[in-house]
Amino acid sequence: MQIATWNVNSLNVRLPHVLAWLETNPVDALALQETKLTDEKFPVDALAETGYRSVFSGQPTYNGVALLARTEPADPVAGIPGFEDPQKRVLAATIDGVRVIGVYCPNGGDLDTDKYAYKLDWFARLHDYLADELARHERLIVLGDYNVAPRPEDTCDPEKWEGRILCSPPERAALQSLLDLGLTDTWRLFDDREGRRRFTWWDYRNGSWARNAGLRIDHILASEPLARVCGECTAHVGERGRKRPSDHVPVIADFAL
Repeated sequence: MQIATWNVNSLNVRLPHVLAWLETNPVDALALQETKLTDEKFPVDALAETGYRSVFSGQPTYNGVALLARTEPADPVAGIPGFEDPQKRVLAATIDGVRVIGVYCPNGGDLDTDKYAYKLDWFARLHDYLADELARHERLIVLGDYNVAPRPEDTCDPEKWEGRILCSPPERAALQSLLDLGLTDTWRLFDDREGRRRFTWWDYRNGSWARNAGLRIDHILASEPLARVCGECTAHVGERGRKRPSDHVPVIADFAL
């Protein structure tokens, strides 16, 4: 089973990119973030023509998540149960016997803002939700844009980034709390990358792509039975070099199921 995640930063703009990528990379499932579309505008038909069924939870201008699959996603659940949050950031479904949870974690803004406090609270709620899901599903994958670079080596310039948003100790601790539930960062199973292949996001500003000033903030976390059979996890960095690209690239993991 191949499963991927991609923050497309507007599906309306990036739909041709997604369709082209799926044509050459026919993964079994793809989690999308920042679709930025209301549900009635989601491109169901265009994706169906490529062989993908879809479930989605969207809003205009901001956020929005979707799951695409070659088989019908079962038992979809939008949002974190019991958490009244108008921001569309979480979507779960069962795909080919695997519980797949796509997440678009908050950015957090600056460290001294309400957005940062919201981010940490949101992660705490996600932690409790995943604890319940892991008790119910042996095969579970949580993937998406986490807006956290877990370690200094996941940044282009550790001295510059240490302690800043996306790299602050509380954010890293929040992500680690998810791993402590029994999840594995599948990227770390194959952690020998250099150059552009180290990262998954490059800011649009300040020539970040040209300078390879990137971060690794898009992750595929897997429960232990899936981590055991994970054969690869890679970033398709070439997508960042497209015309009008997303600032993120697809990350794909392969599981021998």
